[in-house]
Amino acid sequence: MNVLSGCITGIETGGAISIVEIASGGLSFTTLLVETPESCDYLMIGREVEALFKETEVVIAKNLSGGISLRNRHSATINSLRYGGILCEISLRSDAREVKSIITAQSAERLNLTAGDEVEWLVKANEISIRAPNE
Repeated sequence: MNVLSGCITGIETGGAISIVEIASGGLSFTTLLVETPESCDYLMIGREVEALFKETEVVIAKNLSGGISLRNRHSATINSLRYGGILCEISLRSDAREVKSIITAQSAERLNLTAGDEVEWLVKANEISIRAPNE
């Protein structure tokens, strides 16, 4: 599980759903939650939180161009790749933070990924959850 500490910088609520903006160092994340400030006591601007997302939800792109609906799109350098059967675990360095991705070995080979490559990693807003630290 990827866990990145950050601070809530924005909240937009519509009905029982909130779009929450989180700053984590030089990175910015957007998450879509079925929570509101009224239903979740730590959902407030300025509050320290942790953003959590599975390694299997982190998409890797190489030479991506054009528009895309994913708002969570960040540049990174591949630190290492670890192949294990049909999967490949990729360790990334993004703004002094480590993020891990698990993709199929076939996809890693098709993209010709190697340590030192500059890539982008992406994750859908609804795949990021947040929690207050120490929960």
